[in-house]
Amino acid sequence: MDALSHSGAIMKVKLLHDPNNKRSRGPRPTTRIPIRPRRRIPPAKFAVKSDAQKQDHRYYHHQEIDFSDPNWKPKFQRDFENRFRLPHLTDIFPDAPTIPSTFCLKMRSLSLDFFSLLRISVCRVLFSLGVRTPVTGDFADWYPSDEKWHGYINNSDRVLLKVIHYSSPTSAGAECIDPDCTWVEQWVHRAGPREEIYFKPEEVKAAIVTCGGLCPGLNDVIRQVVITLEIYGVKKIVGIPFGYRGFSDNELTEMPLSRKVVQNVHLSGGSLLGVSRGGPGISEIVDSMEERGINMLFVLGGNGTHAGANAIHNECRKRRLKVAVVGVPKTIDNDILLMDKTFGFDTAVEEAQRAINSAYIEAHSAYHGIGIVKLMGRSSGFIAMHASLASGQIDICLIPEVPFHLHGPHGVLRHLKYLIETKGSAVVCVAEGAGQNFVEQTNARDASGNTVLGDIGVHLQQETKKYFKEIGVPADVKYIDPTYMIRACRANASDGILCTVLGQNAVHGAFAGYSGITVGICNTHYIYFPIPEVISYPRAVDPNSRMWHRCLTSTGQPDFV
Repeated sequence: MDALSHSGAIMKVKLLHDPNNKRSRGPRPTTRIPIRPRRRIPPAKFAVKSDAQKQDHRYYHHQEIDFSDPNWKPKFQRDFENRFRLPHLTDIFPDAPTIPSTFCLKMRSLSLDFFSLLRISVCRVLFSLGVRTPVTGDFADWYPSDEKWHGYINNSDRVLLKVIHYSSPTSAGAECIDPDCTWVEQWVHRAGPREEIYFKPEEVKAAIVTCGGLCPGLNDVIRQVVITLEIYGVKKIVGIPFGYRGFSDNELTEMPLSRKVVQNVHLSGGSLLGVSRGGPGISEIVDSMEERGINMLFVLGGNGTHAGANAIHNECRKRRLKVAVVGVPKTIDNDILLMDKTFGFDTAVEEAQRAINSAYIEAHSAYHGIGIVKLMGRSSGFIAMHASLASGQIDICLIPEVPFHLHGPHGVLRHLKYLIETKGSAVVCVAEGAGQNFVEQTNARDASGNTVLGDIGVHLQQETKKYFKEIGVPADVKYIDPTYMIRACRANASDGILCTVLGQNAVHGAFAGYSGITVGICNTHYIYFPIPEVISYPRAVDPNSRMWHRCLTSTGQPDFV
């Protein structure tokens, strides 16, 4: 998210075109992304040079890289290119035929008479069957042609992920590969429509499934996937009800989808298809897909859902099925790796302002008032951090990535006492995953396998009341949890745009023959990632990042450890 705040940060797109190779699968440009660690680590990398602290988890070494090797950089780049290579249908079907893309917008701006439209329709049919009619003066403007429409993405187009060259590992938010912060370019695949496609639209049966919890923007993505599929010429589009469960529950029937069905669905929150956690085994899901004739599957969900999508992709490859499985990251917590943001996040931050403002008014209007707001964020504090920064009304922001003490001379409660004495009121914003060491752990898990968290908001409320009672200072503590109100909202304008483009690019990726991929935005550009690279561990707030420092500047809170 930090990259989005710098209007001067210019993104670079590298164009590589091999005219003799339709797919241009190689050679690939070099790429730059943080190396996948074996466990989640705080991002203060190479900050300390002492022998004792070189063994600390903050000292970021990759066990497979020997930095004393003068050729470590090209070896790293080759390793990265292999990891971020997109799985493709031609990996299993090397001779898979292509046809010219049926996606073209050139003629849509023209005003044509009946006979011209009839000729366009004939050309579209021929085009969808792979038959190219000669480009004459009469037809040049009436059907898709390479000479007239340059809206396609070349398969060798790449996007640079990182735009900051850190000169020192001690720079705020520095992400370094080696102790010297050597600059290594890292490039990934640009998303968008391709000139050649691997599916005939009339042979496609596409399915959409939404899994996990609710999130603003689900209906927006569903709508755009359906609309884009229809532009390609797909007629058989269905929705799988209530997540992966819909593949196995005989009482749940697939929902036929069309532009008419989804036209206004984005005007309300929730999911047209319904959501659920868990579901049947992978083999059972793929069996169901085979029975239904589904050869394109669009999966909307978070880390766990994407892990399932990747398993479905691998099972389809194992069975040698010509199926494209494409994910669209859905996590309101914004905890998907390598992406600027995921859909629903901006809406959550905006809707959280209402809860924060209510807490502020309650606290400011009461004698020694204290308002506590709990926001989403199981393992990542992005919503709490951005909502606090946006509101300007938060005095204390607590997130999972930054440890804190409740009691003691440097604890949260002591600072609340100071705020009451100096300001007369205080407002606290806490992420749901923060301070889990203070609440009782049940070790229970939900249907998605996520640990059931203790309620830090209620605990903080109780401890605050207890503390002020013990010191004999009256305090009026109000607690607000807007979680389910936020999840059920419709997407705001920013998320609406993001959902629209993600849905379109998911369809483009499937028709281009990619599978086992997900689509996202990075440094303002839309890109494709192999699913395993974005689900290896949750993305987290960097306590040394400029954005967290900005939040601390806004709240004025001290260090609580």
